[in-house]
Amino acid sequence: MAQTQTAEPFFFRETKPAAIRLWHWLAALFFACTIITVLFASTLFKMKPNVAVVQEQVQRAGGTITEKQAFSVAHEYSDKLWMLHKWLGYGLSILLLWRIIAEVTISKEKKLSARIKKAISYPDADQEKKHYMTVQYSYLIFYGLFILMALTGLVLAYEDVEWLKPIHEPAEQVHNVVQYGLYGFILFHIVGVIRADLGRYGGIVSRMINGK
Repeated sequence: MAQTQTAEPFFFRETKPAAIRLWHWLAALFFACTIITVLFASTLFKMKPNVAVVQEQVQRAGGTITEKQAFSVAHEYSDKLWMLHKWLGYGLSILLLWRIIAEVTISKEKKLSARIKKAISYPDADQEKKHYMTVQYSYLIFYGLFILMALTGLVLAYEDVEWLKPIHEPAEQVHNVVQYGLYGFILFHIVGVIRADLGRYGGIVSRMINGK
């Protein structure tokens, strides 16, 4: 009976420190903005289609423009969007550093590693524990992808630094692949949290907002 009472408040019912809750929502905001810039850059601001659009609009206005000139105009708007993406990347890198510092400085029982150890030592290998462990390990994967994304993004941002040029291309390839892993995690995280909050673990979202 005592074990059942321990399980009830433990799995998915921890309260997060204020610093972690604030970090969570800021990271969500920055990731959302980053994803939006990628979507826009891949669709509305894609270079080749916009070259034709620029030429067409200039011709309609009675002017003339070469393909090279139209490319320069389209490229300028694309550059502005990617510059915004770069600054958002800097913000995410700062947030990653903040999360690492928070993990080191918060109380021992609130650390991700401590939560995993506590769950491993729990005697009942029931479905709830397995679910909890899967979620905790998925966070480790997320942070690993986040670190890769930040490091490769910084290499791309400082492409003019001489000693970084040899690794620019592989960094770009890793960056492009890792982003899909992060998008997948974010999607499953949102769906999983909504299902949990509407089901057995009601209050997850409110605890992440107000800590209660």
